[in-house]
Amino acid sequence: MPELPEVEVTLRGIAPRLAGRRISGVVVREARLRWRIPDLIPVLQSRAIRAVRRRAKYLLFDCGDGHLIVHLGMSGSLRLLPRGAPPGKHDHFDLLLDDVLLRLHDPRRFGAVLWIEGRAESHPLLRDLGIEPLTRALSGARLHALTRGRRTAIKQLLMDGRRIAGIGNIYANESLFRAAIHPATPARRLSRERCARLAAAIKETLRAAIRAGGSSLRDFVGSDGKPGYFQQRYWVYERAGQPCRRCGTPIRRSLQGQRSSFYCPRCQRR
Repeated sequence: MPELPEVEVTLRGIAPRLAGRRISGVVVREARLRWRIPDLIPVLQSRAIRAVRRRAKYLLFDCGDGHLIVHLGMSGSLRLLPRGAPPGKHDHFDLLLDDVLLRLHDPRRFGAVLWIEGRAESHPLLRDLGIEPLTRALSGARLHALTRGRRTAIKQLLMDGRRIAGIGNIYANESLFRAAIHPATPARRLSRERCARLAAAIKETLRAAIRAGGSSLRDFVGSDGKPGYFQQRYWVYERAGQPCRRCGTPIRRSLQGQRSSFYCPRCQRR
């Protein structure tokens, strides 16, 4: 599933090519995504894209008095292609510009293409999102404050988008390993020092993933069609039974909130 690094990689690939360009048309081949794609032709025709930015795992296309919101879902990717490029299977949506098109490929159809008048952050999907982990808003002190009184496991808190936006399962596992914290540790037990270490590990993990082009476990490719390779550098994710890259102890897997957690029982303490 595309998580924050994959969405950021996509953003960096498309934003320079789209900002300031005028939309000439829209093609919808399959409107039945996670939510039905609305009739966008009268809304987007001839509008200029002022900028493209990211909020959590959402891409926001600023069209002045409204925003196109795109979510990649579980299997989606966006590619920039020449106008007239023939569509393939699962190519559900095209945003047409003068000489290029932006195409949404989504085999499992859990993505979304939505429109909202005014501020994107007022949309129900975005208005309750937490802090962005790659900004100064996520500090050791802020993370410590977020964990106070929280009985939930720290990994569950990291994946709660109402508190920290967009980390996702892969990068929560990897960040906790870098910070030497067991994923089942109750959040309220973390000291200020451990929260500072974890906040730094989250940023380090996400930035390393972005530099590597994200993770391509199944369907994800960047806007240039190239897969990411961060999956080759995982410390723990999907490495159950394999030796820890630091100490050699076999990596373990457990279930937390119906999601797999991976950890080293020696390197990560409660």
